[in-house]
Amino acid sequence: MSAAAWSLGQLFAPRAEEATSTPRLTASRTTSAAPSEAELIDGCLRGSQLAQKQLYEKYAGRMMAVCLRYAQTTFEAEDVLQEGFITVFRTLGSFRRECPLEFWIRRIMVNAALRQHRRNAPLVAVSEGEYPETLASEEFTLSNYNFQELLEMVQELAPRYRMVFNLYAIEGYNHKEIGELLGITEGTSKSQYSRARVILQTKLERLSAPRRHVS
Repeated sequence: MSAAAWSLGQLFAPRAEEATSTPRLTASRTTSAAPSEAELIDGCLRGSQLAQKQLYEKYAGRMMAVCLRYAQTTFEAEDVLQEGFITVFRTLGSFRRECPLEFWIRRIMVNAALRQHRRNAPLVAVSEGEYPETLASEEFTLSNYNFQELLEMVQELAPRYRMVFNLYAIEGYNHKEIGELLGITEGTSKSQYSRARVILQTKLERLSAPRRHVS
């Protein structure tokens, strides 16, 4: 079991008095409709561990996909997910319900990934000497490629490129905002995003070349 799963498991573990009391869940409860977003939030704010567990299970899969795009490894993504959900439960009272809960949680996960990046970025280096400096065509798009393949390629990007690419292409931040988040200039954000696109395009062209040859 991963450290993230263990830690969150402890968070949702029943209190001693609850474990020895009559179980609160009944057969009829398990077949009832899933709680609404508002019910989950209200339950968590009341301190219900069941509501916390249900909220986690509802969003963990989608948030793990977000974390994987920013992380270098699955283990690192699990750490980000754990840190993010701890923040979710600690700060849920500040959620004003002006947007879907998933959007709010996603922003927390991105911020957790940024903190992880600041801790780890100096430790990771990737060679980029084999890639061209500019795109051969500005028509480059990622929409026609397999998600898992793209995820693996994004994870292989140097940390500074991976973060800028995700924040701009996926999360929708502009380069000025990215510069403020990462402590770099707007121009640096633009150049790193451009470089990330070059590397991804080159990787994707190499990946698709054998397929075209076979067909």
